[in-house]
Order: sequence, then C-alpha cells, then structure tokens
Amino acid sequence: MEIKVVDDFNDYEIIDASLGMKYERWGDVYLLRPDPLIMWDNGNLLNNPIDAIYYRSNKGGGHWENNRPLSSWTINYQDLKFNLKQMGFKHTGLFPEQAINWNYIRKKIKNCKRKVKVLNLFAYTGAASIASLKENAEVVHVDSSRGMIDWAKENVKLNHLEDRPIRFLVDDVVKFVKREIRRGNKYDVIIMDPPSYGKGANGEIWSLEKDLFNLINLCQELLSATPLFMMINSYSGLSGTILENILKLTNEYKNAKITSYEIGLKITKPNLILPCGITGLIEYE
Repeated sequence: MEIKVVDDFNDYEIIDASLGMKYERWGDVYLLRPDPLIMWDNGNLLNNPIDAIYYRSNKGGGHWENNRPLSSWTINYQDLKFNLKQMGFKHTGLFPEQAINWNYIRKKIKNCKRKVKVLNLFAYTGAASIASLKENAEVVHVDSSRGMIDWAKENVKLNHLEDRPIRFLVDDVVKFVKREIRRGNKYDVIIMDPPSYGKGANGEIWSLEKDLFNLINLCQELLSATPLFMMINSYSGLSGTILENILKLTNEYKNAKITSYEIGLKITKPNLILPCGITGLIEYE
C-alpha cells in the first residue's frame, strides 16, 4: 500500500524515536510521548532537552510531567495556524500527519468552480474544517465533545475565519446524520475521523467495528447530485483493504474512484518513517 509522508511541516518534527517513545519538536516546544509502533531501540531519548514528558499508567491513561509551564502554544503549517494544549491522553489537539489530507481537501475545493458544502464528522479541533474554510467552502462541523467544539472555534478565530460560513454542532454523529437525511440536506464533501470507541453528546455508544459500515452507508444519502469526495480517516488499526471494502459496498456512484493509503511522518534520527493511520477515499469527479 502507498504511504504518503508529510515532508513540509516546518513547525513539527519527530527528531528521534526509540523503545516506544518519540521525541518531537512542536514549534519551540520539545515533547517526549509514547507510541506503541516504535518497537526498536535507538538509544536513550532522555538525554535530550525536553519540555514535557507523557508517562503511561499501568492502570490505563497517564499523566504529563512538565519541565517548564505549558498552558497553550501555537504552531503553523503553511498559512494555517493551530492552538495546541496538553490533553489528558498524551495528545496535543493536532495530528500533523493529516497535513497530507488538508492539502488534498484544499486542492479539490479550490479547483471546483462552484460553491462547495462540507460536512466534517468527528471533527475534533477543526483542522479539516479550517482547510475547507480557507478555500471558501461552507462547513458544518460536528463533534460530540463541547470541549473539542470550543477548541475548534479557537482555531477558526486564530486563522481569522470566524466570518466564514461554518456551523458548530455538539451532537452524536449518527443521530445528526439521520436528522440531516430527514431534512433533505446535501453535501458535496463528507470528511470523518471516527474513533474506535466513543460516547455521543447524550451518552450514545459508538463502536467502529459495529457502526462504521452503517454510518458510511447513511452518508451516501447526504451526498449532493455532484459530490466531490468522501474521506474517512482511521487510527484504529483498520486496514486499507477493509476500508476499501466498506466504501465499495456502500458507494452508489458507478464512476467513483475508491482508494486507500497510509499516512506517515519522517523520523529525522534515524532516517525512518512512522506510519500514523489509514485514509480511505471515494473521488466522484
């Protein structure tokens, strides 16, 4: 399978990786975080200057230990800006490998000679929404977490896009999609980044294994008469073949092109690539 690697993210770098940990630079902030895919020994990373380390707990979860105060900070990718924070489960609110997909989203919308309406599901802190807004798309941004919606609003404002057409909705994704079908609303682009497990705004249970096929199938009913693409991202160990199988079985457009690819990040020392997930794609034009 093809792997697409981000090589132009100047504010982000995996400097080194060893024994389940990656040593990263986020702007001028240096973090050490766990990653189970790093199964090799490249020496002790604790010898490097580190601003914060995330330690896993044997009981699940973990905690940050900071060597300097870090409330929030900003990094750039091309003309996009993102506000970062330390989250409870090792994350910072941004997945830099997704720059591959932000570029694709922007190019497809920019090259379309009509107004584009985008639905972003499990939309997190809004990177894909911001990429769409930058190219003058109309965006509906849905996530079940009020905190993530507030963070996405911060990022939209940081990019001076708050006057662009975007609706933020705290909602269970499946329930929202079903309501949109009943309302007769249509979208040219649908993007989703579903977790392996999650809870909706009112405690609804989401399971990737049980619910992904049904959700993608439902989303076919939300596509406009002339859709551009549907993009599904997965960090849950799902194979590209499985994603393609689901897309083939749910796709209702005869001439659509269905593909999948890995996305990854370079590791500076040693010169390796860290795979970071799978993207499944249906291109309609």
